[in-house]
Order: sequence, then structure tokens, then C-alpha cells
Amino acid sequence: MADGTAYGDVSDQGLLARHVAGDPDAFGELVRRHRDRLWAVALRTLGDREEAADAVQDAFVSAYRAAHTFRGQAAVTTWLHRITVNACLDRARKADSRKTAPVDDTERFEQLLEPHESAAAPAERNDLHRELIGALETLPADQRAALVLVDMQGYPVAEAARILEVPVGTVKSRCSRGRARLLPLVAHLRLGGNRTPDTSVTPTAEAKKGGGGRA
Repeated sequence: MADGTAYGDVSDQGLLARHVAGDPDAFGELVRRHRDRLWAVALRTLGDREEAADAVQDAFVSAYRAAHTFRGQAAVTTWLHRITVNACLDRARKADSRKTAPVDDTERFEQLLEPHESAAAPAERNDLHRELIGALETLPADQRAALVLVDMQGYPVAEAARILEVPVGTVKSRCSRGRARLLPLVAHLRLGGNRTPDTSVTPTAEAKKGGGGRA
């Protein structure tokens, strides 16, 4: 197995081309570069570590086999995310229940919901995380995938649309409907101290426009 530093100057597209040409290590470098981000997408979409691991594995196997079909019409990372999201959606639609261990990192999701600053103990924070992810899992798989990409992973709406292979307006609509369904479920979690629930909360202006910008 070649050291990843041997590919330091090779682009993702170059690695894919080398893989198709028979380089036995090129695809492994692609996996090394992108597995963490793909894992984050899968874990937040499915909410279950084993399911997420299986989805990412399925996605990489699919990408390995389909590399010869890549035509460069999108970035390799977009192509890999598309395959991963599709693998997650396939599992989400088939599964009756997926919830096991809580997701550790929900900071971007909490930003979407505009939580108040809290000095909650770690146990309380873990409970909050579980409830946040539980609320996310009540959404239809398509809405969940859109919110994960836009509001949790920070992709621009246009990039999320390319990953999901749907129009930009569809991504905006799915995010809007998803946020509308989520906010009533999590309003009670936004308490700080003795504050009373604010049921009139709306997403941030940034969230309304489709989330932060990952280039």
C-alpha cells in the first residue's frame, strides 16, 4: 500500500483516473481523503452508527465499481457524497427503527435551532443531543438528507442539489418543510435556566437562505 503522501499533488479526479487505469492504491487515497466527511453525512442522516458504517462501506464499494462511469461533470467529492446520500436514503427507507447510540456532534444542528447558551451538565447535554437527533429522525428521509447537507454539513443549496440530483427549488422546499416540522418538536429544548419556551422561534436568516457556504 502506497503512502498517502505519494499522492499529495494528485487531484481527486486524477486519483479516480489512476484507479480506473489500474493503480491499486489510488482509490484508497480517495477513501482516506473523504471518509470522515462522508461518515459525518451518513451518521447524521441515519442516526445509527452501525447503519452509517454500512452505508459508507456500501457507498465506497459502489464508487469503486462505478469509477469508470465518472465523466467529470461534477467534482469527485460531489459524486462521492451523492453515492453516500443515496446509500443512506436506501437504508432509511427500508428501516423501521434505526436509533441506537446518540450522535456526539450536533453543534451545527443546534445552531440551526438557535439554542440559548446553557451551563447544562454533560449528562443533560447528552440528553439534549439524543432528543435533537430523535427529532431529526422523525422527518421523511428526503427532508432529513437535505437538512443534513445544508444545515449540518454547511453545503450551499446549489451544491446540495447537485449531490441529491434534484432542482435547487426542491432542496429549498425540503429544508423549509423539514425546519417547520422540527421547530415545534425542539422548542422546549431551547430553555436556559428558568426561561419559558419560545414557540414563536423561526430559523436564522442564514438557515432560511439555505445554510452556510462550503465551497
